[in-house]
Amino acid sequence: MRKSSVIIAALLIGGIALQGAGLPKSSPKSQGMSRERLQRVSETAQRFVDEKKHSGVITLIARNGKVVQSSAHGYRDIEARKPMEMDTICRIYSMSKLITSVAVLKLVEDGKVLLDDPVEKFWPELAARKVINGGSATAPDLQPAGRSVTVRHLLTHTAGYVYDFSAGGAAQEIYRSSKLWETKTMPECIAEVAKLPLVHLPGEKYAYGINTDILGAIVEKASGQVFEDYLHDAIFKPLKMNDTSFDVPENKRDRLAKTYQRNSEGKLVEAEPIIGTHPTPGMQSGGGGLFSTIEDYSRFAQMLVNGGELDGARILSPKTIELMTQNHLTRLDPPHLPGNPSRGFGLGPEVVIELAHASTLGSAGQYGWYGAATTYCQIDPKEKLIAIAFAQHFPFNQDNFFTYFANSYYQAITK
Repeated sequence: MRKSSVIIAALLIGGIALQGAGLPKSSPKSQGMSRERLQRVSETAQRFVDEKKHSGVITLIARNGKVVQSSAHGYRDIEARKPMEMDTICRIYSMSKLITSVAVLKLVEDGKVLLDDPVEKFWPELAARKVINGGSATAPDLQPAGRSVTVRHLLTHTAGYVYDFSAGGAAQEIYRSSKLWETKTMPECIAEVAKLPLVHLPGEKYAYGINTDILGAIVEKASGQVFEDYLHDAIFKPLKMNDTSFDVPENKRDRLAKTYQRNSEGKLVEAEPIIGTHPTPGMQSGGGGLFSTIEDYSRFAQMLVNGGELDGARILSPKTIELMTQNHLTRLDPPHLPGNPSRGFGLGPEVVIELAHASTLGSAGQYGWYGAATTYCQIDPKEKLIAIAFAQHFPFNQDNFFTYFANSYYQAITK
């Protein structure tokens, strides 16, 4: 048996205690899952490592609040032969969006933000938005939007803001040349956002973009705290997410995973981090800047599947999560994510709305999101299940890892 298989066997629950404040462990059978079938989760992750598709993968499955599977495979640093471990710190990129969205909704509960508040209520620099209708990057054709971008638009990615990779034409060049990712304070961030055009009218359609970074600035203004301080006080501290932050302290950097990609010869080589996420302080990107561990994120996800509470710490009301996880695209054309009729979008997460159109096993009503370096979280209220996988690989979801992963854990449910 190879060494990695020994590690997998030890971590399949009923095994050794793991570092950190993770969720409690339980036998798969007592939670309605098959131990033998759950081995396919580890086997799937190990196959991607053995075939040199990913440098390393960490997985965690919990049902009814109990971890029934967790395993670490491959390396966080290939060159130094440092293995992936359950406490490895990873760049979670856009999985930061769920955390920022929860922060916004917490401020809604506190009466400091309304979903239909215009963004200029918090940042006047973002009033009188304009929509690009052609032209060039140096001479764009800009037309007044005629309506405000709201907090709801930002949460649902219907504001009209995009990323450079999700834009086209002149808008792509304008967004690509933005200095947004070089900013270090929220006023600097908003000053750069104010230079960017919308690509469609607010509320007109779904377009994935920088919306959650703007939400981070709104959290800072509405709460009166530095964004990361608010996240720490309102979410990380009560949930005991001790390794989640926008930078990695010196004494933890040995646990930080490197990111990898395949070169033209198919060999895994180190890849530069994207959008300014470095282990030293920089932009507090609510849309993609957080570092975390799989055990930290499992506590956040378990809070959501519990209806907003974990271990006596109430973060949100169940009614807030109910609204958060509805499909908010129903009045748009299309009423689902572009090109994906199985998924709608809520106030932060994607939501499965038509299981018959899905490419994997699952449940109607499950929700979650992903990160650019192939990180994954799905939360299934019906099955009281959370499933998380952390790789550190570009491009996102290469070779359909998420599809194999989803099937591997859902098929293990026996009752």
